[in-house]
Amino acid sequence: MNQAGNAVTFPRPDGQSAPGLAFHGPGPAAPAIILIQEWWGINAQICGVAQRLADAGYNVLIPDLYRGKLATARDEAQHLMGGLNFPDALFHDLAGAVAIAREHHGKAAVMGFCMGGALTLAAAVHIPTASAAVCFYGVPPAALADPANLQVPLQCHFADHDDWVTPDLVGKLEEQLRDVKVEHEIHRYDAHHAFFNEARPEVHDPEAAALAWRRSLAFLARHLGA
Repeated sequence: MNQAGNAVTFPRPDGQSAPGLAFHGPGPAAPAIILIQEWWGINAQICGVAQRLADAGYNVLIPDLYRGKLATARDEAQHLMGGLNFPDALFHDLAGAVAIAREHHGKAAVMGFCMGGALTLAAAVHIPTASAAVCFYGVPPAALADPANLQVPLQCHFADHDDWVTPDLVGKLEEQLRDVKVEHEIHRYDAHHAFFNEARPEVHDPEAAALAWRRSLAFLARHLGA
């Protein structure tokens, strides 16, 4: 893990505690972002994203959904994600993270990639105390969240050549959001799944990643007031 992050624990709504990694911004008055990992776990790449957000003026908390476990190969990541209790992660870990972040920093947004993107969109449906949500190439299963019930301003980033979150799936999401009054925007890129992840050179698209980052920071600043 990136040594810039500090290991922390925070309370969950069910009375248990959850582990995480915290990255400090310019001070406690700065708003917070709950950053959700890809299916790999809390690796150096997601810690790098957290540090970039901290450098941009935010306090960042990465809930450790895998409880210290980390994958380096796709089959390991698939196994870890398959074993994750998504409702527990959403309604207890993420809800607790948003609550503690708001208590200490006033406002909190949720941001995630791939598996974390799916949980981010679900959080935008089920955790109305969040101030905003930024989702990268992830859509939750219907049983976990119905996007038509969106409660939090949402920005999404998807890839046109994604065989995981396909263009058809994104089109369905757009249809589900069509009549939603809460602010939402969907951006598509001529790129592949995980185009933001510089640790995966086979899919990383620097131009698309830079544009998505600028859009994300502008959206977060608008809703968090950083």
